[in-house]
Amino acid sequence: MEPQEKLPVPIFTGVDGDIFLRDIYPQRQPAVLRGVDLGPCLQKWTAEYLGQQGGDRDVKIHVSTVPRMDFLKKNFVYKTLPFHEFVKRASETKHSLFFLTDEESYYLRSLADDVRKEPADLRKQFPSLAEDFRIPALFEAERFFSSVLRISSGGLQLWTHYDVMDNLLAQVTGRKRVVLYSPQDALHLYLSGDKSEVLDIDSPDLERFPDFVKAQRYECVLEPGDVLFIPALWFHNTLALQFGVGVNVFWRHLAAKSYDKKDLYGNKDPAAATRALQALERALHMLDELPASYRDFYGRRMVQRVQQRTFSLHDTDHTSKEHP
Repeated sequence: MEPQEKLPVPIFTGVDGDIFLRDIYPQRQPAVLRGVDLGPCLQKWTAEYLGQQGGDRDVKIHVSTVPRMDFLKKNFVYKTLPFHEFVKRASETKHSLFFLTDEESYYLRSLADDVRKEPADLRKQFPSLAEDFRIPALFEAERFFSSVLRISSGGLQLWTHYDVMDNLLAQVTGRKRVVLYSPQDALHLYLSGDKSEVLDIDSPDLERFPDFVKAQRYECVLEPGDVLFIPALWFHNTLALQFGVGVNVFWRHLAAKSYDKKDLYGNKDPAAATRALQALERALHMLDELPASYRDFYGRRMVQRVQQRTFSLHDTDHTSKEHP
């Protein structure tokens, strides 16, 4: 079976908060917003400037000998560097100082000062950089959850995963390819938790992952200044075409009580979903008391019931009917 065509993510210009909430947000589809005012960061954030502003603050980073990072198999190590040294290395293609090899790749996802107590917030971790960055006013301020600084080496590719909150990926410098898959294609993505086991989405191993080609692929390339709206539960895979800097802004799509209060990364499933998945595991353990043929039969009945109760009316319809 040939892979499905790549559908472009629609691009919108001249979007303000009213247009976004009226015309884009209710569709629950990814969208590239072009021309949004992100502030002076677009002109200021060179590698040299970032290093000066970030200074000696220590940051925890991912370091890998290969540019395609795999969270499931952990083909990277965590290291700590002063921010200015990290930026210098990430912006290079070959390193005079390194941990593993002179061509290693670097990735930063900024963290709170105390990751056990609060989410990342650019204004708290990098206040001088936050003065340069203007959070797009596209959601209600009280729904804000976190703002995450992301910096990566050129060529770095991150694993396919979903987030449980809506987010804006603001590309400040460098170009980035983003591939997305609908939540309704979850059964084709070979999930392990919130991550896909298919690491190479461009040349997948179809012997191991034959159904992967059934997933509809959406794709865009973000230019500096572009903002990508990624609705909650949409899978995404990013490839830095150059050394790049971006900011992710997450906010709560559901009521605050729907989320795990201890979730400081914004990646735990909503509380009700977690309880449901735990109940499913208990039900499956109950079926273990039966012979294989019975487990098969009642497992199929359970699958049918889930389909009747939760699936959208048309399994192949990738347009969600949900409204905020």
